[in-house]
Amino acid sequence: ILFENVKGSKFRAASNIFGTLDRSKFIFRDTLALVQQLIELKNDPVKAIKHPIDNFRAGLAALKALPLKNPISKPVLYQQIKITDIPQIQHWPMDGGAFVTLPQVYTEDIDQPGIMHANLGMYRIQLSGNQYEPNKEIGLHYQLHRGIGVHQTKANKKGLPLKVSVFAGGPPAHSVAAVMPLPEGISEMTFAGVLGARRFRYAYSDGYCVSTDADFVITGDVYPGENKPEGPFGDHLGYYSLQHPFPLMKVHQVFAKKNAIWPFTVVGRPPQEDTSFGQLIHEIAGTALQQEIPGLKEVHAVDAAGVHPLLLAVGSERYTPYTPAKQPAEILTIANHILGTGQLSLAKFLFITADDSNTITTHHIAAYLTYMLERINLERDIHFYTNTTIDTLDYSGTSLNSGSKVVLAAYGEVIRTLAATVPDCYKNLQAFENAQLVMPGVIVLQTRQFSDYTAAAKEMQVLNEQLVTKKDQTNTTPFVIIADNASFVAEQLNNFLWVTFTRCNPSHDIYGIESFTTNKHWGCNGPLIFDARIKPHHAPPVEKDASTERKIDRLFGKGGSLYNRL
Repeated sequence: ILFENVKGSKFRAASNIFGTLDRSKFIFRDTLALVQQLIELKNDPVKAIKHPIDNFRAGLAALKALPLKNPISKPVLYQQIKITDIPQIQHWPMDGGAFVTLPQVYTEDIDQPGIMHANLGMYRIQLSGNQYEPNKEIGLHYQLHRGIGVHQTKANKKGLPLKVSVFAGGPPAHSVAAVMPLPEGISEMTFAGVLGARRFRYAYSDGYCVSTDADFVITGDVYPGENKPEGPFGDHLGYYSLQHPFPLMKVHQVFAKKNAIWPFTVVGRPPQEDTSFGQLIHEIAGTALQQEIPGLKEVHAVDAAGVHPLLLAVGSERYTPYTPAKQPAEILTIANHILGTGQLSLAKFLFITADDSNTITTHHIAAYLTYMLERINLERDIHFYTNTTIDTLDYSGTSLNSGSKVVLAAYGEVIRTLAATVPDCYKNLQAFENAQLVMPGVIVLQTRQFSDYTAAAKEMQVLNEQLVTKKDQTNTTPFVIIADNASFVAEQLNNFLWVTFTRCNPSHDIYGIESFTTNKHWGCNGPLIFDARIKPHHAPPVEKDASTERKIDRLFGKGGSLYNRL
């Protein structure tokens, strides 16, 4: 959608550029197959030797990887502007100001300067609001496991400012490169060149790197220890990330090319446009992750649950083929490898299984969960990681970046038949009501608003006392969700995934009927209980503005003027 008359700015703005996976694949239709081939060759270099003619085009495409220093810095230096000249887009009502939502943030390694050791990442930038001095200061928000953190750490140790360049617009390949999870030390600019079939063109202005293909460039410095409050911001988990101290970027220069268009996207409860980024990354990466993690067949970061809160995986079980008993072994090793790999390490809930028949896929979520629920041994298969790091945007934990993880690893023969209706034991419970079936084997119950963990423990004990003697019925429902609104959770699978896995801190919010701890291992003899109520420390959910919705409906809703034209 192109906005030609942006309030307060002379520049046009464009949203929903990537939109869907099909559109993203269309944008890169001439290069996508070649990029996939190059990744495959990296995983299996012998293939290039065995089939040199078949892989000749891929070799030529790789020549585009080398960035090209442009001796002429125009057109990006066509005009120098101010931060306030950029479209000041506030995306959600409670946002702390205007944000850049499709930035390409460029930094260099102070010990190894130059573009080949640089990092390009998509870290949100706050242009206005809070305590930022207009046109002189902007906020730089980045999270755990990001390359820019390594660069700032090195600069801080030397007591030097980190030079930062923020690019916006330009070839779509540049935006994709900024979100592509490349191994540390590999320049995103090389990937951008191959994906875009055009070498990444750059120049330097006052010592700052400038993308000469970008529509806009902001350069500046981040000084050691200089932070200011950043946020709130309606983020991709569907909640506001709250105000916290983050690095302050002191603006040096701002440039725009002739006829520049400001790109932006709107994030919120998934699916949104950024969903297509994740799908495209999966499409491009192919089997690269499986090559890195032996035994891994599939992994899926579930977008409906906010990506990092929930990972589903399928692995292999090859350790003890000589024993008749089937139980998790290799998949536990694979789980640890997943949780030690790049941004996958931010996962909070990791479900993993093995399938000898190769019929289960992580992308058919309901079928995958059914397979798990039929096999999970709640006494044995739950493995907690307490007091560890979680996604910066996830407020279910104990503090910023801090919380817990849990691995649910199930493998073996079917041990239960899942309930297809609500068992009688969940009806007419004391303090719990509105029992509904989310999917076979998963029940949601509604109860009073969460107050504190002391009260929650007592409430769960009340539930335990009512269900502990009903094993013949509860065995068919291995998961029980406690929610503020059971009808909402049961309405659709995506609601269940979003509420359950974004609002639970495993170590604090998982209980079990007839639970026990033996030699530090926790398990339960009855259903696993997820307390998915909103807690006082949680961030508020992002909610659409009713008046804006009405305006949009007049244009795009059924009967609206643009709807009728289309």
